[in-house]
Amino acid sequence: MRSAAVRSNTSPQTEGPTREALILEHMAQVRLIARKIYERLPESISLDDLVSAGVLGLISAIDCFDPAHNVKLKTYAEYKIRGAILDSLRGLDWAPRQRRRLAKQIEAAIGRVEQELQETPSDEQIAEEMGVPLEVYHQYLVDTQGLTLGSLEYAANEDDGRELISYLADDEAELPSQIYEQRELERLLAEAIRRLPPIESAILGFYFQEELTLREIAKIVHLHESRISQLKTQAILRLRTSLRRSWPMERGR
Repeated sequence: MRSAAVRSNTSPQTEGPTREALILEHMAQVRLIARKIYERLPESISLDDLVSAGVLGLISAIDCFDPAHNVKLKTYAEYKIRGAILDSLRGLDWAPRQRRRLAKQIEAAIGRVEQELQETPSDEQIAEEMGVPLEVYHQYLVDTQGLTLGSLEYAANEDDGRELISYLADDEAELPSQIYEQRELERLLAEAIRRLPPIESAILGFYFQEELTLREIAKIVHLHESRISQLKTQAILRLRTSLRRSWPMERGR
């Protein structure tokens, strides 16, 4: 099927060499994207597996690329490579059910304390609401950190299989309703980030926008790397709680 797709866009004489040359040319891009994602995952995940998935995304990008859209192949390939890697991780189902359940319990505790106090709760208040010592709550954050993969990708109601990111319009979807939903979601997310404690907001910025590792962030803010991990996870759980409450999940795409 893939060969047929390529033949429709290129001549038989240039199909092989052109395709192979493009794959080799962009392999460094695959490795770079795979390594950035790998640095945020548990040690049980293999970097080679991520690279292999990324290569499939690259091949798909090359086969489907249309220069008429005025988009560079490198830009389009990055989207496809990253998507293929994330799809492969979802297929692994490496987050056990009990860890997802624990994350929901933390989110529920955050939501209850926020509603009662009308302010952003501290670690101690969340731990008290859950009825566990502070050090146990901190361990919970470590145990659930893998569930925050893909920013807020799992912020939706996981029980019905829908993900919040599904409500964002893709590059080809320009319907007014989808554009509105994307902008509304961006607004809600920005408001939720502004309500975060400054240190948590800063860590998210360093991690997701600057793409720094936890070790690099720890050096900047002068905290231990394990504490940075806890604060990052807690920040994302706060955002998930806020968006779950604010975003109308019954809406269609």
